[in-house]
Order: sequence, then structure tokens, then C-alpha cells
Amino acid sequence: MTDQLIAPPTVEAPPASWWRNAVIYQIYPRSFADSNGDGIGDLPGISSRLPYLRDLGVDAVWLSPFYASPQADAGYDVSDYRTVDPIFGTVADAEQLIAGAHALGLRVIVDLVPNHSSDQHDWFKRALAEGPGSPFRERYHFRPGRGVNGELPPNDWPSIFGGPAWTRVEDGEWYLHLFAPEQPDFNWEHPAVRDEFKTILRFWLDLGVDGFRVDVAHGMVKEAGLPDLGDTGEWHLLGAGESPFFDRDGVHEIYRDWRKILDEYPGERIAVAEAWAPTLARVSNYVRDDELHQAFNFSYLGTAWNVHEQRQMIEDSLAAMREVGAPTTWTLSNHDVVRHTTRLMQKIDGEAAGRKPTAVDDAAGLRRGRAASTLMLALPGSAYLYQGEELGLPEVVDLPPEVRQDPAFHRAAGQDGYRDGCRVPIPWSGSEAPYGFGPDGGPSWLPQPDSWAALSVAAQAGATGSTLELYRSALAIRRTDPALAPTDNLRWVSAPAGVLAFEREVEGAPVFRCTVNMSDQPVAVGRPGELLLASGPIDGTSDDVVLPPDTTVWWSL
Repeated sequence: MTDQLIAPPTVEAPPASWWRNAVIYQIYPRSFADSNGDGIGDLPGISSRLPYLRDLGVDAVWLSPFYASPQADAGYDVSDYRTVDPIFGTVADAEQLIAGAHALGLRVIVDLVPNHSSDQHDWFKRALAEGPGSPFRERYHFRPGRGVNGELPPNDWPSIFGGPAWTRVEDGEWYLHLFAPEQPDFNWEHPAVRDEFKTILRFWLDLGVDGFRVDVAHGMVKEAGLPDLGDTGEWHLLGAGESPFFDRDGVHEIYRDWRKILDEYPGERIAVAEAWAPTLARVSNYVRDDELHQAFNFSYLGTAWNVHEQRQMIEDSLAAMREVGAPTTWTLSNHDVVRHTTRLMQKIDGEAAGRKPTAVDDAAGLRRGRAASTLMLALPGSAYLYQGEELGLPEVVDLPPEVRQDPAFHRAAGQDGYRDGCRVPIPWSGSEAPYGFGPDGGPSWLPQPDSWAALSVAAQAGATGSTLELYRSALAIRRTDPALAPTDNLRWVSAPAGVLAFEREVEGAPVFRCTVNMSDQPVAVGRPGELLLASGPIDGTSDDVVLPPDTTVWWSL
């Protein structure tokens, strides 16, 4: 019996496209695979591991920035958008990676960082050298200071990394940086900035990339006059509502221009917005049919692990994207937040998801993390996986201060600075670090825990019940089950207290059902059909299957 059918689409979605139901795997290049033993992952290392990703069953890979950069913020401070940083390889290595992925049936999405550049970018260096009045200063936000001698910042905007969002240069002017001082914000009202990024898009599209993940997609445009924010207390990336520097309506004109470029290229090239906005309705503005294709669903990532909040967020997410005919996206982990095997045990909300992580029971965290992942992969739309989650990696919570490299780590307020814990290089094989990350005995740029030998790819491959095999099985079913292909066919099913259940159906095929026990007690859920997959051990022999706490099951009816 069903108790609710999700309403039909408000806007008719276009015919199925690869990206509407894709599973996309995020690679953090410096932590994926090291080919030369310098302790930092690189593009040749990624190329060598592409068969693993094909066998995992993903549709595309998304690469965090690998462009030329002083690495003040792990590559999100770009000094040259058309060059690969030597620590990662060369442009030829990027071309080889793209071609190798395509040969294996994988698409490649690359990061684009348009809100700010590095302070070592040629434009910014010229802006400093040429002084006040330089045409290059107009491509950033330079302003005189306030106070008697200009000694105060031009306004009260805070940096997301803590402290003021302004730095004063030797000639007395100040420049805006919503992130680190090494990341000056572009002035997107200047035509040269807009033209530059159009050529950057074409450069990488011509090399064969299948799309872009747009960093800080809600930034770029600032309110005219750069007015004060006012007394709002501590400011986070997500914010608490409307602000003069995030989610301004002017960004949408930029994305309409970009969409025209993307549509010129064959093969459905896409763009994905990292858009933090106060509401899902505001997020949906980024994926109207003449703008970007997808937007990350950060509201879902921060949803608490209970039936009421999960169901409400799933409903709200589907409804918001349905209004504009776009697919919903789902993700549980990425390079900026605590890994969900740890985070979901911490009883913190979405805005707090970046606070200093605390140790949790690893077994309990893994059980809940597996259940959450299996639930996510059953939802309509596109799913994003973060490297290592298919291994069940926990957050590394005990990195010593001297090894941390997050630029926000030593800053007060702002972003917490504990992002290194989700960026530790992943384990591939062996009993000792670096676990096959690089040549035997080599370093890794962040230390790996001793316990990770049991979590390596080699240790889990082919092992019944391992997290890696759970992901492989789930992705195989997702790829082949007809009911899991449409992007908007979810209906809720009545279930016992503490249990979330829904079905997905397409005419002429068996009904798919997902059942999740989110309570802290075992719950009998019957046997509605053939058991396809379970996130953890269950008694599958009786007619009344009992789900342990934090367990998800897929059925074919």
C-alpha cells in the first residue's frame, strides 16, 4: 500500500540525457594516486586507476583543480587556467587522462574557479605593479579604505576563512577576497573577465572535457556599491539569508552565456553549480533550462539521520527541481565536509557540518554510512560520490596541527580549517602506508592511519560484505534496473515507525522498493519481494525480514 504519490512534474523534463541519472565520482587529485613518489597525487596516477572506476560502475569523474597554482588553498587559487600545475603533470597528461577515460566509457568533468584567482595570476601582479588607476585593478575589487587615513577596510565583509575580506597593499588601497588573501575576487562587471572565462571554457572543451563543476557558483556578482553586511554575527559559506556578495541575481546572466557555449559542443557537455543559497528554490534558479545543468544539493548533505527530516528533504528537493525540469542531485561527502561515515553520527546540522569532527565508533559510523549511501543511490536523479567513500573511509580526526594544510586552520571564526581530515590520501593496497598511494615506502602529503590497511581496495575487492563490493553491487543494479532510470518516479510507502520506505516504478518492469531502518531498534518489515541488496547483515530466510538499526534494503516486487 502506498500513502503518497509525488506530484507530476510542473515543467516537463527533456528526453533522458546521460547527466540526468549519472553517478559522478569526485577525485581530489593530490589524494587519489601518486605516480612519481613525491607524496602528491597527480594526473598520470589518476589515469592508471581509471579501470578501477570503470569497474566500480560510475558514469563520470569530476576532478578538483589541477591548474597552475601556488597551492595556498589546494589549487583553488589559480594562477593560470590553461596550464596544469607541475605537481600534477602537464596539459599532455590531462589530454591523455581525458582520452583514457573516454576509451573506458567514462566522462570527465573538471573544476572551474571563476570567483577569484591566485594573487600570483598575471592580471593581479600587474594590478599591484601598476598601482592605483591601473586598468588591471578594475578586473578585481580595489577600493580606498575608510577612516582618516584609509586605515580601515572599505566595508565590513568577512572572509569565509576568517577575519576581514579585505587586505591593504603598499600604496594604501585595499582589495577584496572572500576567501584567503591569496585569492582576490574578480570583478565580474568588467567585460575582460567575462571574455576571459569564455575562452577558458572553450580551451578545455576543445581538449574534450565533458563539463565543469563551477566553484562558488553563487559568488562572482556583488551588489553595486559593495554595501556593508551589517551585524549578522558569524558568517558561514551557506549564510543565513540574503547577502550583498552571494547569490545575486546577476550571476544568472553569466550562466546563460556559458550555456550557449556548452550547447555548441557535441555530446551534451554540462556545468554543475556549487551554489550555496538560503533555499532550495533559490538553488533551482541555477538550473533553469537555459542555465546550468545541475546544482549540488547541500541541504540534503546536512540533513539529520531520521525519518521525518530525511523524507521532508527528499520531497522538498524533488519538488524544487521539478519546478524547473531539472534532475535532483544527491551527495553525502566531498572535499570540504566531514566524511559521512563520521558526520552522520555527530548529531550536527548542515551549517555545522564543517565543525571540528569528533571521534565516533567506527563500526557504528560505517553501518550508518553504508545505509545512507544505499538510500542515496536509490533516489531519483544524479548521485555524487567522493573518493574513498566506497571504501567506507572515516574522517581522520587526529591529524596533528603541524601537518595540516587547510588555509583556514589557523584563522579565527569563518570556515573551521579542519578539511584535511577528509583529504587524506586513499589506500589502495598493502599493510603499511602509503598503502599503494605511491611507490612502496614513499610519503603521502597527509599521514594515513594505521587502521586503513583493512580498508584498502585490495583488502576489500572480492570480499563478501565489504563496502567496496556493496557499492559495486548497488551501482550495477542502479545501471540495469529500469525502475531506477527515470528521474522523478518516487512514491512513499507506509512503513513502521522509524522506517523510511519508497517505491519507484516504470511500466512493464518490476517495482523497485527501498526500505531503511533509521531507528535504534530492529524492525520487522515483512518480505515485499525479492531481496536485491542489503547495506548490512540481515536474516533473509524468514517471511518477515527484520532490519537491524541503520540498515537499508532494496527489493524487487
